Amino acid sequence: MEHHYYFFTEILGALGFKHFAHEYQHVVYSWFIMLVLVIGALLLGRGIRLLPRKGQNVLEMVVGGLEDFMVEITGPEGRAFFPFIATVFLYILFSNLIGLAPGFFSPTANINTTLSLALCTFALTHIIGIKFHGVKYIKHFLGPVWALAPLMLLIELIGHVARVMSLSVRLFGNIFGKEKILGILFALAGLYLVPLPLLFLGVLVSFIQAVVFMLLSIVYFAGAMEEAH
Repeated sequence: MEHHYYFFTEILGALGFKHFAHEYQHVVYSWFIMLVLVIGALLLGRGIRLLPRKGQNVLEMVVGGLEDFMVEITGPEGRAFFPFIATVFLYILFSNLIGLAPGFFSPTANINTTLSLALCTFALTHIIGIKFHGVKYIKHFLGPVWALAPLMLLIELIGHVARVMSLSVRLFGNIFGKEKILGILFALAGLYLVPLPLLFLGVLVSFIQAVVFMLLSIVYFAGAMEEAH
């Protein structure tokens, strides 16, 4: 069960990129997801009207709901970072869901993809902290008692590194497990005989993991914006 049939991997292999396609299939499918999102955004953007139609109403409801959800946690200042949150949420959601289709691979089932996303959140968290507090941001790592500052600094550094591990491993583990289970079922039962409850469960897991990553990122951003106590 080490090698499954993936459309783009086989196509690139036939074009002479077999090594790259097999070793970096998460990159290939990441490019595909990004292409889908960019084309979708362009098409949806061209159809925006002052008097919205049904499709635009749905889009505005989704985007507005995500933005309101973030603002409730971070306050109005968090709106500046909403594009990142929305992009990450959509990318993860589509990356998770694409693996449910036979012949497609979820980029988030590879630790390199999830680690990259976690590092982006990690870096932006501290950029936000410095933006809002300047040099005083260091107080977030020193605690309220100066005598314990060295110890608190070490604990905080470990905690922030653990955030990266938590974000990346949680997403990777859940989606990797989903990919393997569905891959085994596809091999044993055929493309069209996989039990539908498991596919519905896969959709649920894909959505929940995208929400969890988004929610934790928002919480980290909100923590960086708060005053140190």
